[in-house]
Amino acid sequence: LILLLRLAITWVGLWLGLLVRNPDTVGVIVFPLAFPLTALSNVFVAPEMMPGWLATIAAWNPLSATVAACRELFGNPGAGGDSWPAAHAPLLAVVWPLLLITVFAPLAVRRHRRMER
Repeated sequence: LILLLRLAITWVGLWLGLLVRNPDTVGVIVFPLAFPLTALSNVFVAPEMMPGWLATIAAWNPLSATVAACRELFGNPGAGGDSWPAAHAPLLAVVWPLLLITVFAPLAVRRHRRMER
């Protein structure tokens, strides 16, 4: 599951990297996007302990789904809470990366082909 998420994030990174001309710009763009996703996940704090909309983001993001699925598969299912995303974490841990790959792989390939011309 972790490798599948990594593959999906790699496609997102490839697409972003092909959009900008300077490789250093990717870091400037990706870090502000990736850091909040990591902080707003169930990796460190249960979503139930977060206020309102932050809890929703923490419960529904791809990293949270993968973390909750790994916890469940390794025998610690209660750490994610009682929400729908926590109850269906293995399913979401597969669906999120497949969705990201489905969207960003064609975008990256199309962008690369345009650059070749």
